Amino acid sequence: MNDTPQPHYQLVHGQILHFLKDPGAADAADSYQYFPDGALWIEDGHIADVGLWADLLARIPPAVLGRAEVFDYSGKLVLPGLVDTHCHYPQSAIIASFGRQLLDWLNDYTFPVESGFSDPQVAQTTADYFVERLLAHGTTTASVFATVHPESVDAFMASAERHRLRMLCGKVMMDRHAPANLLDTVRAAERDSLALIERWHGKGRLRYSITPRFAPTSSIDQLVLAGELYASRPDLHVQSHLAENPDEIAWVGELFPHCRDYLDVYAQYGLLGPRTIYGHCIHLAPVEIAEMARHGAAAAFCPTSNLFLGSGFFNHHAALNAGIQVGLATDVGGGTSFSLIRTLGDAYKVSQLHRSPLPPLQAWYLATLGGAQALHLDAFIGNFRRGKEADFVVLESRATPELAFRLDRRNSLEDQLFAMMILGDERCVAATHVMGRPAFRQNPPLSGRLHNAGEPSTIPVTPIPSTCR
Repeated sequence: MNDTPQPHYQLVHGQILHFLKDPGAADAADSYQYFPDGALWIEDGHIADVGLWADLLARIPPAVLGRAEVFDYSGKLVLPGLVDTHCHYPQSAIIASFGRQLLDWLNDYTFPVESGFSDPQVAQTTADYFVERLLAHGTTTASVFATVHPESVDAFMASAERHRLRMLCGKVMMDRHAPANLLDTVRAAERDSLALIERWHGKGRLRYSITPRFAPTSSIDQLVLAGELYASRPDLHVQSHLAENPDEIAWVGELFPHCRDYLDVYAQYGLLGPRTIYGHCIHLAPVEIAEMARHGAAAAFCPTSNLFLGSGFFNHHAALNAGIQVGLATDVGGGTSFSLIRTLGDAYKVSQLHRSPLPPLQAWYLATLGGAQALHLDAFIGNFRRGKEADFVVLESRATPELAFRLDRRNSLEDQLFAMMILGDERCVAATHVMGRPAFRQNPPLSGRLHNAGEPSTIPVTPIPSTCR
């Protein structure tokens, strides 16, 4: 008797789009693949094949096809899951709070709300809400800040693990210049971080990020510790903030007079290298840009937050030209929504101010493969290469009357992508799948078994079980 488990097969029908590299301003033809009548073939949660619907069906034995679970998203765009490279889940409840400037925002809103996360129930309720909202907005991977409390990391990681998500998260390290109830110590940060790394790093699809909040809120000893933790294992990540606000930069100069500039603070304490990503990076000097590129550090582009807090305009075009890997980010809650689709709209507006308008193909690359590369997770996610984890989002480009009317006369791929990033939002997200399985749906998609491989219209309609929602 053969007890070997049978593979679980899934077949997805739709307009398949994924990126192989940055399309650049010229929409390089070899940078992406688009199959207007396309298919994904998924085996045990991983991409096994991608191509035109008829060609892919011809490559798969009929007996195997007959065992596949089929999702019919005909007429909808199917892209890799969106990647948010910088966000603060504890700040979910302060989105749309009246914002002055960065340092006021921290003192008036961020620190008060984060103080409640010593309560595991508060942390778990917020983490569950945050993860559900990400999925509803098409985001399947994020680089996430918790709070100083280890319970906040446990809550987020537990929620992400339940949803089988590939996520990064870390406990904030902060031992000065914050309210007393939000401060840790060097020793406590070391103890808590090591325990959390042991508990969560590499568990399922989860990874741990060393997370000094930003240079001013960590002592030199704590920054030294953060660098030592980063160096202690070859696959740990680092996330923090950099050059978001002129007042912040001046403060860093006062606190670290021995350092050349803001970036040099992180460099001197071993926090600059691969798998390090810094949020905002708006006001960088030329030497900082060159050093980020040389060390392989990435920048998280947070246009909604930067506009909302009046921080400035990140020059995405210049950063890419300098060789810095850039990902897109909502920032939440300095940003104004969980939606990377809305964030793309503001990214375009910011790019216009730099006279380098963000083309639609490059924009959606930023939200998918570009984000995965910025987080050094592109070995696992970001496109539909064979063997990648099958996270994807299904987009309805005519989800609103405005979009439908806009696309009634011009409906090329570029038109669809650009119209969605300017007029679209979470209403465009028809479904989100994680490792092939549906994790969110607007309406029950067509799902079932393929009875006639030559006629996709014969797919029987069966609802997705509620446990998959």
